[in-house]
Amino acid sequence: MSKDEGGWNSSFREKPVRSHLRRLVDWINPMGAKKVHSLIDKVYKRKNLEMAWEKVKANRGSGGVDGQTLETFEVQLDQQLDRLQRELKEDTYQPLPVRQQPIPKRDKPGEYRMLGIPAIYDRVCQQALLNRLEPIFEPIFDDASFGYRRGRSPKDALRKVWKEIQNGSEWIVDADLRDFFGSADHEKLVTLVAQRVADSRVLRLIRAMLKAGSYGRGRLDPTERGTPQGSVVSPLLSNILLTPFDREMRLRGYQLSRFADDWVITCKSAAEARAALDAARRILKQLGVELHPQKTRIVHVQYGFEFLGYKIKRGKGLYLPESQIRSRARSGALYAYPREKSIHRFQDQVRQRTKRRVPLKTKELIAELNPLLRGWGEYYKRAHVRMLFNQLDRWIVHRIWSHRFKRWRNGGWRQLPVTTLYREYGLVNLIGLIPSLASRHG
Repeated sequence: MSKDEGGWNSSFREKPVRSHLRRLVDWINPMGAKKVHSLIDKVYKRKNLEMAWEKVKANRGSGGVDGQTLETFEVQLDQQLDRLQRELKEDTYQPLPVRQQPIPKRDKPGEYRMLGIPAIYDRVCQQALLNRLEPIFEPIFDDASFGYRRGRSPKDALRKVWKEIQNGSEWIVDADLRDFFGSADHEKLVTLVAQRVADSRVLRLIRAMLKAGSYGRGRLDPTERGTPQGSVVSPLLSNILLTPFDREMRLRGYQLSRFADDWVITCKSAAEARAALDAARRILKQLGVELHPQKTRIVHVQYGFEFLGYKIKRGKGLYLPESQIRSRARSGALYAYPREKSIHRFQDQVRQRTKRRVPLKTKELIAELNPLLRGWGEYYKRAHVRMLFNQLDRWIVHRIWSHRFKRWRNGGWRQLPVTTLYREYGLVNLIGLIPSLASRHG
C-alpha cells in the first residue's frame, strides 16, 4: 500500500466531511493508482501453479464433475500443471461446471443449500489466480471487513462490536443479505475488478469461472448470477463486491462490522439505526444486492442480536444482592454466548458420531469426536459458557457410555469412569478449554 493510500484509509476513523454518494466503483481505486496490465503470465508461472496445488491439496475436499480426486491428480501432477500452464498461456482454458452438492441448512431442518464444488484442476487454477489477485486487492479492503482475510478473524469482528456497544452504541442494525453468493451480479463484479486489473485475459478468466455453470440431479444449469459457494476465489470476489458498501457506509460515519455476508451496524439511537438501514439498502441496491426483509431488523442490545454464531445481549434479572453473587454475572452486564441453533447443531454432530451402531472402539470414537469438540469449544470458550460447557461435558460422556454399552441407562460410570475417559483416552474436556479454568483442568 502506498503512503497516500495508507493515509486515505486511516481517514475513515475520523468524522466524515461529506455525505453525498460518489460512484461506488471508484472505491476500488480511490487514488487512481496505475492498473495492473500484465498479470496472466504471473498466474500461469510454474512456481505459482505449484504453490496453488500445495494449497488445494492441504485444503483437501472431494472432486468435481470429472470424478478426479486429489490422489489421482497428484499421480499425474506434472502433466496436469503443464496442461494448465499451456491453456492459460494460449488463452484456451475453459473450466468445467461445478458439481452441485446439497448441504443441510443450519437453521432449517429438511432444507438444503447447494455447494458448488469445482474440479481439482479448476481449483488449482482458481488458487493460482487468487495468489495473484489477493495482494492487489487486500490493501484497499476496509477496516470494517473481517471475512476471509489474513490476520483477521470472527473474534476480531466480535471484539470491535463488543467495544462499540460498551461505548454506548446499543441500537443494532442486524441485517441479512438475500442469497448473496447466489445472486451476485457478474458484470458489476467484473467492472469492480477492472478498476485495478487491466489485463483482459484475467478478466475473461474470471468471467469464465463465474459462468462455468453447475451440474446436479442429472442436468446442466447455466450460471447467470452468483459465485459458487465452494469456489476457491469466491470469498475474495465477495469482498471486492462489498468493499464499496463498506467504504461508503463508513464514510457516512456508521460503525459497520462485516464478515463476508454477515454484518451489523452499532448506533447510538434508534433514529441513527433507521438512517443507517436506509443508507445500506440504497447502497447495496446499486451493487445488485438485496437485504432479506424477514431477517433484517433494528433491535436494542437488551433484547439481544445474533452475529457470527453468538447471541449478544445485555443481561437482566439477577435478584441476589451483590454480596451473595458467587459468579462474575452482574445485572445489566453485557453477555455473549453460543446461539441456540449453534448449540443444537453441535449436539446433532455429536449424536451422528456417537450412534450406537457406529463400529468403532471407544478410543477410536473419541479420536473421531475430539476435533469437533476442540474446534467448537475453542470458538466459544471466551463467552459466558461455564454452565453450558459443564452440561455438555456430562452429556458427551453419557453419549460415549451409551455407545460403549449399547443403552442409555448403564453402569458406565463404574466400568469406564470419567477420569479414564479424560486422562487415558484423551477426551477433550470443554470446561477445561475456558482460559480462566484451563490450569485447573490441565
